[in-house]
Amino acid sequence: MIETILETQTIYEGRIVNLDVHTVRLPSGNVGIRELIRHGGAAAVVPIDDAGHVVMVRQFRLGAGQSLLEIPAGGLSGPDEPPHVCATREMREEIGYKPGELVELGAFFAAAAYTTEKIHLYLGRRLTPSRLTPDDDEYLKIERIPFTEALEMAYDGRITDSKTIIGIVRAARHLKS
Repeated sequence: MIETILETQTIYEGRIVNLDVHTVRLPSGNVGIRELIRHGGAAAVVPIDDAGHVVMVRQFRLGAGQSLLEIPAGGLSGPDEPPHVCATREMREEIGYKPGELVELGAFFAAAAYTTEKIHLYLGRRLTPSRLTPDDDEYLKIERIPFTEALEMAYDGRITDSKTIIGIVRAARHLKS
């Protein structure tokens, strides 16, 4: 069940993603075409404050055409940046806190059919104020939601961002153990 790349054509090279079109040999022996977005990976964190609230951001997302409620996240600054360093930086930039404790919740592929993006998830606790300057192109509104309500929002569809849903559900399982 392996596809072998026969030829690659890079269509676009951008700041965040690159787009390749691959000609592949299919397991049947036939030839197919695969479009693949290369992405350097990301990290996201479910920050829970001392009152048991998830500290999230609401921001407009062009792909969704609306503002989404999300956990802090961002791209790795390079192939050598450890994901936990990225997660801490993104918390500081987006919500103004750093975690005293960062628990690994695993990783997942955002959409393996067409992108290499792998997102590393963490649970952040024992938060202390520590603000970094947000990116110039980020317009964020910070929201604090009780963890049990955020979990219900992930279950019932009020939260629609995949990394946020997965992060909250994995955090819930970790917090039960």
